[in-house]
Amino acid sequence: MRFNLIDKIVEVQAGVSLKALKNLTLGEEYLADHFPTFPVMPGVLMLQTLVEAGAWLLRISEDFAHSVIVLREAKNIKYGNFMEPGKQMLITVELVEKTADLAVFKGKGEMEGQSTVSARITLARYNLRDKDNSFKDTDEKMIAHYKELHRYLSMKA
Repeated sequence: MRFNLIDKIVEVQAGVSLKALKNLTLGEEYLADHFPTFPVMPGVLMLQTLVEAGAWLLRISEDFAHSVIVLREAKNIKYGNFMEPGKQMLITVELVEKTADLAVFKGKGEMEGQSTVSARITLARYNLRDKDNSFKDTDEKMIAHYKELHRYLSMKA
């Protein structure tokens, strides 16, 4: 299963920070199992919102230079309040350190001013063609997909 958990990018300071929103609805399939009588967003998916926000900050800051951005490490993960359907989480990530292939972020999620999740995450980024040039077209298609998705996530109301 593939997730695109970020619903809207609300603020970006390229190379510095990004704020995004996640709206939780009863229509999200995983809520049927987590938990049937008390539906809440799974902690690992709250963490995934931080990963996605960090990836968007990298893409935007580096003009979509890399087709693949993946989680390398998550540390100091703390969970706070449960997130229930009908609620909105504000996700904030700040870039702490960046090297040629890695980026470290501090991230947090808040719902109605209360903490839902926080962590320090490290993301790795690369292009598929770096290992095999025959994947150049795949890189270009993936980057085009992310540019189009970014256009929707950044639309003004």
